[in-house]
Amino acid sequence: MQKLPLLAIGLAAGIGATAHARPLTIEDVVSLSRIGAADVSPDGRWLVWDQRGTDMAANKGRTDLWRLDLSRKGAVPEKLAADPALNEAAPAFSPDGQWVFFTAAKGDKTALWRVAVAGGAPELVADQDISGFRIAPTGDKLLVWADRPVGAKSLADTRAAAKGGSARTYDHYFIRHWDTWADGQRSQIFVLPLSGGKTSGDGIPIVGALVGDTPSKPFGDGSEVAWSKDGRTVYFTLREAGKTEPLSTNLDIFAAPADGSAAPVNLTDANDGTDTLPVVSPDGKWLAYVAMKRPGYEADRQVIQLRNLATGEVRALTEAWDRSVGSLTWSRDGKSLYVTAQDTGDDPVFAVSVATGKPTRLTGDGSAGTLLATPKGYIYALNSITAPSDFYSGTGKGKPVRLTAVNKDKLAGIEMPAVEHFSFKGANGDTVWAYAVKPAGLAPAAKAPVAFLIHGGPQGSFGNGWSYRWNPAVFAGAGYGAVMVDFHGSTGYGQAFTDAINQDWGGKPLEDLKLGLAAATAKYSWLDGSNACAAGGSYGGYMVNWIASQWADGFKCLVSHAGVFDARAMAYETEELWFDEWEHGGPYHEVASNYEKWNPVNHVTAWKTPILVLHGEKDFRIPYTQGIGVFTAAQRRGVESRLVMFPDENHWILKPKNSIQWYGEVLGWMGKYRGK
Repeated sequence: MQKLPLLAIGLAAGIGATAHARPLTIEDVVSLSRIGAADVSPDGRWLVWDQRGTDMAANKGRTDLWRLDLSRKGAVPEKLAADPALNEAAPAFSPDGQWVFFTAAKGDKTALWRVAVAGGAPELVADQDISGFRIAPTGDKLLVWADRPVGAKSLADTRAAAKGGSARTYDHYFIRHWDTWADGQRSQIFVLPLSGGKTSGDGIPIVGALVGDTPSKPFGDGSEVAWSKDGRTVYFTLREAGKTEPLSTNLDIFAAPADGSAAPVNLTDANDGTDTLPVVSPDGKWLAYVAMKRPGYEADRQVIQLRNLATGEVRALTEAWDRSVGSLTWSRDGKSLYVTAQDTGDDPVFAVSVATGKPTRLTGDGSAGTLLATPKGYIYALNSITAPSDFYSGTGKGKPVRLTAVNKDKLAGIEMPAVEHFSFKGANGDTVWAYAVKPAGLAPAAKAPVAFLIHGGPQGSFGNGWSYRWNPAVFAGAGYGAVMVDFHGSTGYGQAFTDAINQDWGGKPLEDLKLGLAAATAKYSWLDGSNACAAGGSYGGYMVNWIASQWADGFKCLVSHAGVFDARAMAYETEELWFDEWEHGGPYHEVASNYEKWNPVNHVTAWKTPILVLHGEKDFRIPYTQGIGVFTAAQRRGVESRLVMFPDENHWILKPKNSIQWYGEVLGWMGKYRGK
């Protein structure tokens, strides 16, 4: 069941090895440009997108707008809007295709602008501070979302609660989320009239008496809101807040009149799991969305639903397809839905027939996103382990056409590692897949020390995709053979495989990891299994903390980033309680033994492997005290250890200089024990 060695997307396009090739470094990765949100003009001529560059002096990214004329063979990308004082982002075409609307952030405020696609000076459309927008198909209205006090009557309502001191006060939980304390503000949607490129008024509130965030937080975006074809109705995703909010995954899709004349109607009230990603068909007759069946489970399979907007009848389109749909885009003719869905290490584009529900895979190796429909097919961004994202176009027939090579110059002279995808028999005799990444230029008889990388989630995947955080090519560039196992619980292999980690955090996944490393070192003679370090973040960090006692002789060193150390404390300190309680079968006070069965804190007496601990102080998902606990336990046991705490980061390390420091600490730690 072995796949052939993967061809690096970047090398296939002539980006990479030269006579003076060198390996990839984290400094290279941080310097790369990143394509983001995009749109294509109604006539299919223009592609526009936002592209992030790195401002190292300011220790942050900044974005500009770019355009590409798809009608001209050999056309090259050009900047469309690039004010050094602004961060232009989230481009969207007007219905007539003449204008590109976009947000522009300056300081703490984000306003709405537009620029002619043919070029020219940008024009201010709306000066209210907003987070995002959607243009009505009729072109006469804008839907915008912005953080405002609960129950705000307009965008002008920016009141702050009066208080005598600095204390925050709460009467029910969900007091903080991801990296932000609750402050009485919610993301809410408003409709603004649009005429002559200008809005008027302060917006009509749409959510009515509902309390919640739309789009959802912390990662919701414009894919959670949609317009009807006639511009009279708004569809949006929202989880109703209340005392059960941190226990609930019950996002619902609501419909509301765009003029605010009536309260929103819950279209998915019958389902207590997640319903989201609403998109209206080109003829305006159908609402497609995805739904999960099981309440409280954030990694359940997302099945496409089709709702007849005239009759209210709903049918599950992809019930028979054992993959979870991650994004939805209607084809221009309305006969198909273009979707992305993880599939055995890749994250390809599929076309799903509206008539039959049959999926057809349209792309090969790699991870796709930013999916757009065109008059002749589709455009998407694609990346892999060895190549950052670029745009491609396809028609469903023949080979895709590459449209951009955003980082060609920056990657020139860099030789990427070789990547192989392989399978082995894991826990229960099930087929488990993994990747082995071989350092470029490794001598034929040489062996590379192993960087055994463990993904988070735990319902996630270390698949064939580029990462600006955990990047296997950077580890390979430092001379390590990276091995990544998609253990039981990983996504893209069917829902039963994903579900298999439930209440078994330290069981089958650990068995898979042991069997996977043994399989990799037996298969690839260039891997030195006796000279390995294990590293992981989030659930991967938990697993490293578990490995410290359960596989104590397996590694020269360990790297634990933002990992669970004490399951009991985690159960009471994390913010999204639904996650922890689903994973362990209920709240701690009811099923304590489920938590304690796999709790690293109970086994610190067996620790002996040197361990590096990294954490972000703004991490509310796995609070930084968990990292301190790992470090303290190691110190009290006399185990070599080091703590690296980032005061300005959350669960992820995002700032450029911090990313460089993170890799410096991790590779420095691994290098210290390399060959010992």
